[in-house]
Amino acid sequence: MIIEVDALAKQFGEIEAVKGVTFGVEPGEIFGFLGPNGAGKTTTINMLCTLLTPTSGSAIVNGFDVRHDRSEVRRSIGLVFQQTTLDEYLSAEQNLRFHAYAYGLSAELRERRMTELLDIVDLADRRKGSVRTYSGGMKRRLEIARGLLHHPKVLFLDEPTLGLDPQTRRLIWDYLLKLRETEGLTIFLTTHYMDEAEQLCDRLVVMDHAKIVAEGSPRELIEQYSTREVLELRLTDANRGSLDGRLDDLAERVEELPDRILLYAEDGEQALEQVHARQIPIESALVRRSTLEDVFLRLTGRTLIE
Repeated sequence: MIIEVDALAKQFGEIEAVKGVTFGVEPGEIFGFLGPNGAGKTTTINMLCTLLTPTSGSAIVNGFDVRHDRSEVRRSIGLVFQQTTLDEYLSAEQNLRFHAYAYGLSAELRERRMTELLDIVDLADRRKGSVRTYSGGMKRRLEIARGLLHHPKVLFLDEPTLGLDPQTRRLIWDYLLKLRETEGLTIFLTTHYMDEAEQLCDRLVVMDHAKIVAEGSPRELIEQYSTREVLELRLTDANRGSLDGRLDDLAERVEELPDRILLYAEDGEQALEQVHARQIPIESALVRRSTLEDVFLRLTGRTLIE
């Protein structure tokens, strides 16, 4: 394991922000860390990155203890935060050079890594341009290059594509997957885009109320916590009020969201036939396969966006 976490806990006064979480991350994995706001994700990550000291428990990153080997842990990891931390009045290469100085890279290694990474993230032709002229996607690509400059074993990504358009999100992930392959990188990811977690993560955990409530591959979690299909129904507010439990026996589970009702069933088409047979008035219906979003809703009682 490149990350080993055992009964890790953090308390702020009487508030238990993290309640004894235990998990491990294999080298080279893309490991997802999901949970609603306030679940304890950020506190856990801050302990792994030595930004917070645990109240109890242990965490080992790349063979180093987060309590006792803080400098070694920090040299082993790269960080890309949700909010930009670039100096926008400097050029791309000046931002990278400042980071290299902080990590004590030799001049030869520094220049070689800068050239390699700027080429990989497609910013070589803008390396001397002021960062304040960059688009949001370009800034995020530069932050990724900066986080990888000192050749870390683990890259922590906190919402790396938040607010970016779909095309830029795809480009960012193309770069990250290339780096994972060429540098043997382990990626520790938080995201509010459930499709990213489902399509890209090898394994993930779901955290809620300061505890881990599920762990496994996306497919394992879907099979364990959801049905094969989901029937999505949209009804008018007037029709909703007259249902009186008429859907409850048509599925293994029924979830009422503000904009739709979800019926979890092994056969969504069969459930829809029953809805029509009971003459339940609906505006629209959609049968789809279960996703990680459905697992998240089942485990936390809300969608990830909420």
